[in-house]
Amino acid sequence: MVADMTAISLLDHSPNNLELPIWLQQCIISQQDESANQDENLICSAFNFAYQLHEGQYRKSGEPYIAHPVSVASLLRDLGGDSITVAAGFLHDIVEDTEVTPEEIETRFGVEVRQLVEGVTKLSKFNFSSTKERQAENFRRMFLAMAKDIRVIVVKLADRLHNMRTLQHLKPEKQQRISLETREIFAPLANRLGIGRFKWELEDLCFKYLEENSYQKIESLVAERRVDRETRISQITEKLRSRMEKLGVNVIEVSGRPKHLYGIYQKMQRQHKEFEEIYDISAVRIIVGTNEECYRSLAVVHDIFKPIPGRFKDYIGLPKPNFYQSLHTTVVGPNGRPLEVQIRTMEMHRIAEYGIAAHWKYKETGTSEVQVNSDDEKFSWLRQLLEWQKDLKDAQEYIDSLKDNLFEDDVYVFTPDGDVIVLARGATPVDFAYRIHTEVGNHMKGVRINDRWSVLDRSLENGDIIEIITQKNSHPSLDWLNFVVTPTARNRIRQWYKRSHRDENIARGKSLLEKELGKSGFDTLLKSEPMQITAQKCNYQSVDDLIAALGYGEVTLNQIVNRLQDLAKEQQVLEEDLETEELIERTNNSPSKVSESNKSDKYPIAGVEGLLYHLAGCCNPLPGESIIGVVTRSSRGISIHRQGCQNLQEVPGERLIPVSWNRIDNEDRPQTYPVDLQIEAIDRVGVLKDILTRLSDQNINVRNAGVKTSQNKPALISLSIDIRDRQQLEYILIKVKSMSDILNIRRISHE
Repeated sequence: MVADMTAISLLDHSPNNLELPIWLQQCIISQQDESANQDENLICSAFNFAYQLHEGQYRKSGEPYIAHPVSVASLLRDLGGDSITVAAGFLHDIVEDTEVTPEEIETRFGVEVRQLVEGVTKLSKFNFSSTKERQAENFRRMFLAMAKDIRVIVVKLADRLHNMRTLQHLKPEKQQRISLETREIFAPLANRLGIGRFKWELEDLCFKYLEENSYQKIESLVAERRVDRETRISQITEKLRSRMEKLGVNVIEVSGRPKHLYGIYQKMQRQHKEFEEIYDISAVRIIVGTNEECYRSLAVVHDIFKPIPGRFKDYIGLPKPNFYQSLHTTVVGPNGRPLEVQIRTMEMHRIAEYGIAAHWKYKETGTSEVQVNSDDEKFSWLRQLLEWQKDLKDAQEYIDSLKDNLFEDDVYVFTPDGDVIVLARGATPVDFAYRIHTEVGNHMKGVRINDRWSVLDRSLENGDIIEIITQKNSHPSLDWLNFVVTPTARNRIRQWYKRSHRDENIARGKSLLEKELGKSGFDTLLKSEPMQITAQKCNYQSVDDLIAALGYGEVTLNQIVNRLQDLAKEQQVLEEDLETEELIERTNNSPSKVSESNKSDKYPIAGVEGLLYHLAGCCNPLPGESIIGVVTRSSRGISIHRQGCQNLQEVPGERLIPVSWNRIDNEDRPQTYPVDLQIEAIDRVGVLKDILTRLSDQNINVRNAGVKTSQNKPALISLSIDIRDRQQLEYILIKVKSMSDILNIRRISHE
């Protein structure tokens, strides 16, 4: 427990190189005068507590560590954060850097502060540059934390922004890693939350460390033209202000501002232009009193300057998903240079600067409740992300969907009733149909766009009016998977396929299981209690559900077999012992029998020492699998088969030899063994490439690959790969089966 110190004493005893912000000094003085309210007391107590806990700790810059929490809290206060959020800014590092427990935080500051501090602490431990699986899991956890309380990610963004401001004190390799993570994850999140002031500064700071030469060049060029630019903008703003005031428009502000450096750089890259060819590096912002005055101001702008066709956007009538609103227009300014003008009200400006902070629930209801409510449109994008988390099991697909749909531009289209639907850029009518409702997508027959019939794979454009034509007996086509872009549509199509082909999947699953376990007693096994228990342990209500899942690849053959083996372990061990004794008796007089003492570690197979042998090509046995030897009638000696190989059914017992794999070092054993696989996959462009990439990531050599396709049927993919042992094969089967397009995968024998 930390001893309390009066907050006012911190003003007298704070380190010489720590200057507390004025707002915090005033808060401390108010508390000392006993004029502070409850919120100010909470903030001062949090600062006092953090100050004492971080005492003696220093940052890489050499400044006291408390300077960082103070800066984070100041950023949150500037956003309009409530006392709980600002307190969490002071305390966000104490769980990780001190001995204080979350329980103590709750006792002192309440449950909400504890939850925010714990949430930010967990986010700090996420590594977004690790393996795809870990990266995807960290994304999932981050969005779940945001769903519980959106303030968690806002505190984290403030923490990241101040760390980026002081990044110069870290080693170059760490600067690069943190900047890349910030540009790919946190800057886009700030944009999605609508916090423009965070987004622009984060992007410029990342630009500074990731593209140092380009950053310095653009910064220098912008600075060189500053005087000329400011003179020109001043003349323009005065002209606009004068005209609008004469027309009775309530002008709050007319000002010019340079675009942020990373935005200029992106434009140069996108348009393949040099800096000298980019004229609109600054913009004029007009802030007026009402929505109606925004449109009147637009008329003034277009009257004074000639508008450039196609460069007008009405974000007041159609706000962005982060609720940004403004009128944007580009006109031909003085000297023939393009000039961008933004027109908005003060409330719109506040939302553009502060984003989600301007919508926090406590501002509207007087409470601190900021959880994601089902009826709150401001969080619809986050609810959609949470929905994807349920649908997308494959890590790579989940990450790609995030980058494509969370961080890219949107397209705005309309229903025939005039409702606005926001979709990812490149979305098609099929994506639109599934966004409306799953059944609309499942029964889609055709589409009319702007009162004209259209193809289903057309990319939608802003302002399109979409009318979906449905028919009761229509159903999805697997071809749709080749052009839909939203995870929701992609997964609904797959789910329909799995449900509608249930009988086929059950038949396929039974066939696979029968081949693995044998025909004898198979029907009885399906009705047995062990099979029902296996279904329940695999989270299926019935055996048929389990078998259907096996048919379309949601559960693996190894999973079912392993469950059955666990349930009947003692009985199976007994049967294996009896079989072994019988085989030994059959070969008592075999000339190839070798005593146990003569086994040699330099042979992979125990029981054939000194004899000619080969691995059977029909079943390709692997180390770790039960094997048996067969004395061949040819000159090839002993043929080593997997136990249960179909080619052994007619072999007389006297030709069978008990053998096993020696436990030898990997360097003495042949590195790999051939294995043949057959994969059923949803037929789409690039599915084989995705499978081969997954195998390459695991350093698996592919000897041969082939694909057979039939209309409206799954693609059949044949692969020949090199595998080290049974354990590696099982791991590879699991990795490939986890891909959402894979319906089934099995090992095949050439019998």
